[in-house]
Amino acid sequence: MARNEEKAQSMLNRFITMKAEEKKKPKERRPFLASECRDLSEADKWRQQIMREIGRKVAEIQNEGLGEHRLRDLNDEINKLIREKSHWERRIVELGGPNYTKHSAKMTDLDGNIVDVPNPSGRGPGYRYFGAAKKLPGVRELFDKPPELRKRRTRYDIYKRIDASYYGYRDEEDGVLEKLEGPAEEKMRREAFEEWKRLEEVRKEARKSVKSGEVATTSAARELLHEEEEDVVEEERRREREMREGMEDKEREFVVHVPLPDEKEIERMVLEKKKMELLNRYVSEGLLEEQSEAKDMLNIHR
Repeated sequence: MARNEEKAQSMLNRFITMKAEEKKKPKERRPFLASECRDLSEADKWRQQIMREIGRKVAEIQNEGLGEHRLRDLNDEINKLIREKSHWERRIVELGGPNYTKHSAKMTDLDGNIVDVPNPSGRGPGYRYFGAAKKLPGVRELFDKPPELRKRRTRYDIYKRIDASYYGYRDEEDGVLEKLEGPAEEKMRREAFEEWKRLEEVRKEARKSVKSGEVATTSAARELLHEEEEDVVEEERRREREMREGMEDKEREFVVHVPLPDEKEIERMVLEKKKMELLNRYVSEGLLEEQSEAKDMLNIHR
């Protein structure tokens, strides 16, 4: 029995293989421009072909041992295929097919978080990085998020959040504060009233002892008398200080050392000024000189 290699080289097998190849259609090449395609099924077929090529290259770029240059070349080829795929997707939409761009994959960083695709030109899908290309020098920094700078609030932002609650005007609306402060307020009022009554009794006893000429026996009475005397002395000092300040203000009044003109003198000076303006406007210079010479001769100084 002949081996498989000998079977393949036999005349019959080679004839059958040649006939099968003749029956096959010539291999079609993908159009260079997507706009040249007029059939929706053909456009979808070329898109699927590009997707398979992208999948093979993405699987190949996962290998970190390929080297930096090979990884960059593979990444460039994948981005070129992605741009071509976007052209075919737009052509499919133009031919009435589904819109595949709505469900396009997002780019992720090394931690798997979705990041924005760098696209400085604003056209096309942008430049993406795949697999081991994300760890290349200069690429890793693109995925590192800069530290968030805490923006300092301005005075306007601070005051914008301040309302009546900030000043405590709405503390009693819920009723909780009133229940807690009610008993404490009553207690403080009662203690203050009792203290006031005690001081009034001591003050009355101290005044009675002063009127009768007796010396105050209790220390509280002596303290009250001393406080009243200090209040009287402080009031007298305040009055003296106010009187002294009033006298100093009067002394600091402005004194005029130059005689000031009265109203008649001011009116005369204004009238003279208006006369001179009219003469300068309607009289010639020669006439003014003759008039001034005549005044000098007659000794008139007005």
